[in-house]
Amino acid sequence: MAGRPSRVRGRVLAFTFALTVITYLDRVCISAAAPAIMAELHVSVLQMSAVFSAFTLAYSIFEIPSGWLGDVRGPRRVLTRIVLWWSAFTMLTGVAQGFRSLVAIRFLFGVGEAGAFPNIIRSFARWFPRRERGRASGIMFLGSRLGGMLSAPIALLLIARLGWRVTFVVFGSIGLVWAAAWSWWYRDRPAEHPGVNAAELAWIEQDAIAEDTIAAATPWHELLISRNVWAICAMYFAYGYGLYFYLTWLPTYLITELGFSALGSGFFASLPFLLAGIADVAGGWLTDHLARHHSLRVARCGVGCTAFAATSALLFASTLSPSPMAKAVLLALALGSADLSLSACWAAPLDVAVDHAGVITGFMNTFGNLGGLLCPLVVGWAVERQHSWTLPFYITAIVYAAGAIAWLAIDPGRRVSG
Repeated sequence: MAGRPSRVRGRVLAFTFALTVITYLDRVCISAAAPAIMAELHVSVLQMSAVFSAFTLAYSIFEIPSGWLGDVRGPRRVLTRIVLWWSAFTMLTGVAQGFRSLVAIRFLFGVGEAGAFPNIIRSFARWFPRRERGRASGIMFLGSRLGGMLSAPIALLLIARLGWRVTFVVFGSIGLVWAAAWSWWYRDRPAEHPGVNAAELAWIEQDAIAEDTIAAATPWHELLISRNVWAICAMYFAYGYGLYFYLTWLPTYLITELGFSALGSGFFASLPFLLAGIADVAGGWLTDHLARHHSLRVARCGVGCTAFAATSALLFASTLSPSPMAKAVLLALALGSADLSLSACWAAPLDVAVDHAGVITGFMNTFGNLGGLLCPLVVGWAVERQHSWTLPFYITAIVYAAGAIAWLAIDPGRRVSG
């Protein structure tokens, strides 16, 4: 049928889904390997916290430049460079000889991976109309949670059989295949892709925001003085702070504090990401549904504020339970609740400044990763100096409550000019 739209944007979504799986396979692998690395390289808890945070420090520093580069050069070239870089340093993690080399390699890993998600969102701004972006983001983030869910048990299995060094080489090699396929197939503009027909192009451009490959000049001043931008950054700082406990210390907490076996810890380290993946898809559908039938403020801020407040309550509840299994389940539910807001988190910057999606999501993700930088250090300090695994959960609950308040300051209907 000649008038039926092609579905190339569905394959764009499949590519980004696969990329987020690989991203979290590489990122979470080190948390599963942490006990083995600490034992072999004689790394303390605080030193391992510094290793975790070296990645997020570099990721934070280079997030905005990499997002801006995607606005200027397009996601095809920038994402190819990003994935090749981080895959190389994932593999090089396996040759670390001590604390200093481990910190250096993980810092450079963060330099390379910075900008991955802003460039994915940049591609969504070009390939999906507004009404589909929430669901697209939800499916894309499902991939990240699938990667997080699979990483711990797969890494633990490979570490047991091959050792932690070879495991990093195996995980890093997957990205090389993705980068080659993306560079060959993807196009920055839907109109340039040979598989896109006129009907699909009209659907993609229905919001009358078709973009050129080279973006308009970035309105740096307007972005820096925008209350919306700072509120978005504040709420995502809270999200990133909470997320990075799951990406770094959760497997160690399950084994050393709650006393789970390797099998049990693998299951409960995966459960939060399973629930989060389900929540990502549900949250994407929910924010799109509310955007069609209510205001953008309800669709973004209503979902985000409610999800963050529930996360805060669940984290606090986990500290009150005497049962290790109940603690693990409540922690899993907390990440699921946080992720119900994730599509709204990434849709709000597009509502505010769609023409500069790479830069504004780079700002947001920088603050998210600053939260991620701080969290492992706070946990390491609390465990090693205060001898408490409970104190970090109190702090994280407070951070999420502050994030819920930050959501109320966002107005997704007010766009940044320029």
